[in-house]
Amino acid sequence: MIASVECSVVSGEVYAPPSKSYTHRAILITSLGPGGKVLRPLLSADTLATVSASEAFGARIRKEEKKDDLYIEGVRDQPQTPEDVIDVLNSGTTLRFCSAVAALTQGAVLTGDSSIRTRPNGPLLDSLNQLGADAFSIKNNGKAPLVIRGRLKGGTAHLQGGLSSQFLSALFIASPLAEGETRIKIEGELKSRPYAEITLDMLRDAGIRVEEEEQEFILPGGQSFDLEEYTIPGDFSSASYPLAAAAVTGSELTVRGILPSRQGDSAIIDILTRMGAQVSWNKESGDLRIKGGELEGTEIDAGRTPDLVPTIAVLGAVARGRTRVVNAEHVRHKETDRIHAMAVELTKMGAKIKERPDGLEIEGGRLSGASVHGYHDHRIVMALTVAGLVAGETKIDTAEAVDVSYPDFFMEMERLGARVRVE
Repeated sequence: MIASVECSVVSGEVYAPPSKSYTHRAILITSLGPGGKVLRPLLSADTLATVSASEAFGARIRKEEKKDDLYIEGVRDQPQTPEDVIDVLNSGTTLRFCSAVAALTQGAVLTGDSSIRTRPNGPLLDSLNQLGADAFSIKNNGKAPLVIRGRLKGGTAHLQGGLSSQFLSALFIASPLAEGETRIKIEGELKSRPYAEITLDMLRDAGIRVEEEEQEFILPGGQSFDLEEYTIPGDFSSASYPLAAAAVTGSELTVRGILPSRQGDSAIIDILTRMGAQVSWNKESGDLRIKGGELEGTEIDAGRTPDLVPTIAVLGAVARGRTRVVNAEHVRHKETDRIHAMAVELTKMGAKIKERPDGLEIEGGRLSGASVHGYHDHRIVMALTVAGLVAGETKIDTAEAVDVSYPDFFMEMERLGARVRVE
């Protein structure tokens, strides 16, 4: 699908979509226990892949007829061996989390689309093997298709922290059901740490005991999950796009449903404020108001907020002065190499942007319309849509990728006044 975007302003209010990160975790953790309710989940292509994978492990999941709430009958700490290959489609989170859960069964094969089959999983496979499982890549390159055989015994795993916190979260989810105690020792800096903290919070809500020491986590084996009901908060990553749209077009907008949580991408509030937008957040009501204006460049450390990098790149491209994105090397290992993708596509739109090994250096200025590539990546497509609001006459291919995290994105942007058409 092609999205066509013209110069526009936005106004009004929009509800933030539910968090994709919280939804993945709530579905899987609830499925591993006796079951329960997941209220206000995000039902997108990625999270539905986790629904399907949870069902492959034996859970029964149904959706409320008049709402999107999920009712789950869980496996009571005994995931079943899947009858067929688990296809995670484009969901890296599903691949990593469910590879660890597969180590609690007699075995499973997991694969996904062409993008998933390029993403690295070596650190997770190494850790699962250290904990007593048999885990390997069919092509012996650390990438899907993956074969995982149990049973997870426990022990000590040494995990490189610099590539993805999803590996750590996967071990957190599976280790409580291992036969013995698991110790996970983090080597190097743990990137995207807020996502691991979200997992820990939700596991504790489910009654799981975890001990934290410096660069080490200890999870006793033989535990039981019990997450009876969980309400999914609004998603800061998805909210960054309408917020950025208001910032770059000098518009006023309210995003509702944004409540305090562990999400690292709440940093978008500070980033927009530092760049000159007027932002106010009522943490009790969840209302986040923004008024855009002339933006100023700044330096941003993306170590804890990798999903914001495409949004930041667009903000920097229209701001006065220089914007530097640093500590973002791990962003190259997402659905696509997002550092390279944003450098290439914003350059097509007239941006002065240099790609660095760990980030971007951007000299702000005027953008002009162009035909750009969305890389089948939801965050690239949405960020380039924001850029198109100031550039005009912009066409973005693979626009259907927004279904991964924000299925109503184009409809909501149009409702806010954006001149966007998808066909």
